[in-house]
Amino acid sequence: MSKQPQKQRKALYNEPAHKRGKHLSSSLTHELREKLGTRSLPLRIGDKVKVLRGDFKGHEGKILDVDYGNYKVIIEEVTLSKPDGNAVFLPMDPSNVMITKADLSDEKRIKNLNGGN
Repeated sequence: MSKQPQKQRKALYNEPAHKRGKHLSSSLTHELREKLGTRSLPLRIGDKVKVLRGDFKGHEGKILDVDYGNYKVIIEEVTLSKPDGNAVFLPMDPSNVMITKADLSDEKRIKNLNGGN
């Protein structure tokens, strides 16, 4: 693999869909790390996250959408007001959020945590 930033970005943008989820992962809180036995998890709809960077630092909300095409997540409370008064969601980078409550209702997600495929 090349060290050139241009080639690194190109590889990221041309990545196939089944590998994009790895880059849409976020760290867990200390309590979740101890409970689940892992440092990070891929983000999913329904996870509750806390924003760590930017203008919305400290805000908490549920993930409403995960955009695999642009490597962004849409969070419930993170909105901007347009000049006409409408509110629009601000896409956030996964590296700027921390999972505070993981949605463990999916059996496959729990099975993958335990190391079984």
